[in-house]
Amino acid sequence: MSQKVSGFSKLSKIAKIDWLTEYHFNNVQEAKNTLETYWNTDADLQKLHDEFSENTLTNFYFPFGIAPNFTINNKVYTIPMAIEESSVVAAASKAAKFWDSRGGFKTKIIGTEKIGQVHFSFLGNIEKLTTFFNKVKPLLIESIEGIQTSMKKRGGGLIDVELRNKTADVPNYYQLHCTFETVDAMGANFINTCLEEFAATFKSLAFVEESFSSDEKDIEIIMSILSNYVPNCVVRAEVSCPVKDLPNTPELSSAAYAEKFVRAICIAETEPFRAVTHNKGIMNGIDAVVIATGNDFRAIEAGAHAYAAKDGQYSSLTHAYIENNILTYYIEIPLAVGTIGGLTSLHPLVKLALEMLGKPNAKELMEVMAVAGLAQNFGAVNSLITTGIQKGHMKMHLLNILNQHNANEDEKNTIVKHFEKNTITHSEVIKQLELLRD
Repeated sequence: MSQKVSGFSKLSKIAKIDWLTEYHFNNVQEAKNTLETYWNTDADLQKLHDEFSENTLTNFYFPFGIAPNFTINNKVYTIPMAIEESSVVAAASKAAKFWDSRGGFKTKIIGTEKIGQVHFSFLGNIEKLTTFFNKVKPLLIESIEGIQTSMKKRGGGLIDVELRNKTADVPNYYQLHCTFETVDAMGANFINTCLEEFAATFKSLAFVEESFSSDEKDIEIIMSILSNYVPNCVVRAEVSCPVKDLPNTPELSSAAYAEKFVRAICIAETEPFRAVTHNKGIMNGIDAVVIATGNDFRAIEAGAHAYAAKDGQYSSLTHAYIENNILTYYIEIPLAVGTIGGLTSLHPLVKLALEMLGKPNAKELMEVMAVAGLAQNFGAVNSLITTGIQKGHMKMHLLNILNQHNANEDEKNTIVKHFEKNTITHSEVIKQLELLRD
C-alpha cells in the first residue's frame, strides 16, 4: 500500500528505491532489479543522468535510430530520431528516398522572433499609463544591458518592448509584450531573466512616478514568463514534382494519386477531428528529432498546435496544391529550438546527434525538424490513400507482438516469413505462434 513520505528528495538513491519498492511493489527484489538493470555501468555517466532531473532512480530508454538519405537544400543529411513508435523511422526513411529522386526538400526560415510577457494589473487611467510607459521604456531597456551582454555578442538580444491593453479580456489587465532574438539558444532562461528585471524596474519606477495617484503607483506584477507560442519563429519546408512523377499503379494513376493526395490534405485543413491525428503524425517525426537533439518537445508541441488553430479553427500544418501539372506540398510550423545550452552540451547522445547533423545552428536545425515532419506526414498520407495505414504499421508492429509473447528467434523468423504473404492482425499472430508451439 502506498505511503506518504517527507524529505524524499534528500534521501540517497538507494534509500529512495528501498522506500519505493517496499510500499509499491509485491515483488520487491524484482522491482529493484528492474530499476538497477537500466543504470549505466559508467558511474560518472550515470551521475550525469541522475542530475538532469529530481528524484532520479534509473534511466528510461528510447530507441535512438537514424533516417538517412535526406536531401535538404541540395545537402545530404542523416537525421537522428529518438522514438519508440515502430513505423516512424521507417516511414521517414522511405519518404526521404522517394523525394531524393525528385529534387529533395527545400526549406526557408520565415522568422526567428521569440516572445516573453510581463503580465500586470493597473488601477488607473490608460492615457497616463501609456505616457509613463513611453517615458520609461529606455530605462527598461537599460535595466537589462548587463543581462544581454553575451547574447548581444552572438547577434541576439531584445528586439522591442510594447505596452498592450488587455482590459477588454480581463479587468485592469495589461502586458509588457517583449520580442527577442536568441540566435542558437532556445533562450528560455535568458528571456525569463530579462522579463523579471523588466517587472522589477517597471514597478519601482511606477512607485515614484509623480503623475500617478497612490492607487496608480501600486502596479501589481502578476507574472513574468516567456511564451511557447512563437508565430514569428517559423520555418517552411517544401517538396514538389511533376504529377507524372508521382506513384502510378493499375489502381491509381499518377494524376488520380495527386488529386487524392491534395483532397486528403484539404480534409485535414477543414475537419478538426482529422486535423488532430494528421498533425500528430507530423509531430511523430518532429518530436523524434527534438528529443534526439536535446530540445523541449513539450514546448514544440504546444506551439505547433496553437499555430494550427491560429485562424480560429484547428487545421492542418501541411498544405498541398496542383498548379501547371506540378504537385507542391509544404509545411509551415513554429519551432523554437537551440543548439547551445541545456542538454546540448551535456548529454553524450545529444552531442552525437548534433555532430551527425554537421553541428547545425538553430536555423538549420529548424529546417531539419520541419523536413522530418513533412516526410512523416507524406508517409502517412501516402499509406492512407493507397494501401491503408494498418498494412505498414502492423508489419512494423509484428516484432513487438512477438516480443510481448516471449517468442524465440526461430519462432520470430518463421512467423515473419509467414506474414510476408498474409494479413497481420494481433489475434492472427497469436494464433500462428500457438500453432507453431503446438
